[in-house]
Amino acid sequence: MIPVRRIFLIVLLLAAASAAFCQSIDDLPSAPSAINKPKPAPKPAPPPTATEPANPPAQPTPAAADLSDPRDNNDATPGASDPNTIRVPVNEVNVVFTVTDRHNHYVKDLTRLDFKVIDDNRPVDEIRSFRRETDLPLQVGLLIDASNSIRERFKFEQESAIEFLNDTIRPRYDKAFVIGFDIAPELTQDFTDSSEKLSQGVRALQPGNATAMYDAIFYACRDKLLKSPQQTSVRRAIVLVSDGNDNASHVTREEAIEMALRANTIVYTISTNFPAGGDSDKYDKVLERIADATGGRAFKPFQLTDVANAFAQIQDDLRSQYELSYHPPNFTHDGRYRTIAISAVKKGLKVRSRTGYYAPGE
Repeated sequence: MIPVRRIFLIVLLLAAASAAFCQSIDDLPSAPSAINKPKPAPKPAPPPTATEPANPPAQPTPAAADLSDPRDNNDATPGASDPNTIRVPVNEVNVVFTVTDRHNHYVKDLTRLDFKVIDDNRPVDEIRSFRRETDLPLQVGLLIDASNSIRERFKFEQESAIEFLNDTIRPRYDKAFVIGFDIAPELTQDFTDSSEKLSQGVRALQPGNATAMYDAIFYACRDKLLKSPQQTSVRRAIVLVSDGNDNASHVTREEAIEMALRANTIVYTISTNFPAGGDSDKYDKVLERIADATGGRAFKPFQLTDVANAFAQIQDDLRSQYELSYHPPNFTHDGRYRTIAISAVKKGLKVRSRTGYYAPGE
């Protein structure tokens, strides 16, 4: 029988051996893969959220387009470009106009000495520049009334509009967009020089319910023409095809005209009220007011087939224009509306131009 003392010594020896073995394992070097393995990089912080622009371009849908007045935005950076004013470098005003004779034929061979300019009821001392503009790039917005009131003649108007765009918009030079409007403006084709895309945009229009004509003009001028990348050396125009009966807009007629003036845009109107008479005359007066204020023309076709002729005359008008510039007398940067009146020295000539502009603010 083994003595208890010997058993105790054996246990002590085994414990000491075990401890030495564990220490030897801890002293072994790590495997090469573990030594060379880089430490995991810290997880990068998520990128900061981009700040939304103060006035993102509106994206109209069949439901509605954003028609809030950009002057209500107080977050604009001081000194940033204000889309609400016609910027006139060194206090110069530029005016585009056409001249016709007693027979309504265009007169294209006049000089600066053939005109007088009145700015805000004061005569302009000097016309600083003058030129005939027959070939500038065009930016054209085609606005077609898609309300129930024009349903019967809608198809013919679409085809006439397509023919106009095909004949007017030159690839790689001019651009156009298409908006239909019933209860709200709907952009069916954005700026493009493709006649095929423009045709598709026109054919995509479908007759709807109410008529928001003023909203369509306001949106086209503020969100398309004012915000177009090419701001200089272009001719801007809107061709509006409607019966003039607005019953759904959020802005008024005069607010729509104001936005067209701020965008330096001529508005041509083609009435779809035929035969004339009754309330049609009242609505035609609305279309005339819009065209006259912006330097455009109001067309009143006697029958449906005359719509195509109206489009052809608009095309001629866009290629038969003059442009002059001048320093306004008593000019101040007060944001105020100032009137313009251009007249021909020779009798029997009719000058058609916008009737005013908005001076830059402080």
